[in-house]
Amino acid sequence: MKTILVVDDEEAIRLLYREELSEAGYQVQVAANGSEALRMAQQSRPDLMTIDIKMPGMDGIELLRKVREIYRDLPIIICTAYGDFKRDFGTWASDAYLTKSADLAELKDKIRELLGRPSHGEKTSRAG
Repeated sequence: MKTILVVDDEEAIRLLYREELSEAGYQVQVAANGSEALRMAQQSRPDLMTIDIKMPGMDGIELLRKVREIYRDLPIIICTAYGDFKRDFGTWASDAYLTKSADLAELKDKIRELLGRPSHGEKTSRAG
């Protein structure tokens, strides 16, 4: 079973993502901030991460950079309520950038796409 680490400071979002993604067949871990998420990712590598940008302390962009230093090929989806961050160069290191919505269909599709790469016979490394 694939493990997804959901990082968001809003408890309602963490609960929603945990419920929806668990029902979709994933093991879901949640973290309320960047420091907690980094610690969890270092202890046990997830198969994919969703990261909110605006969080107290270590924000999502800083977390994204730190995770990329450890796991270059870990699929990461930025999920935020702020579409204007898409222009921030720091978010370009993510595999996808989604604006939060109550409808998680787009998120689930993107997760399936990113986690499905190896099952299509593709290598996880990307040409650069």
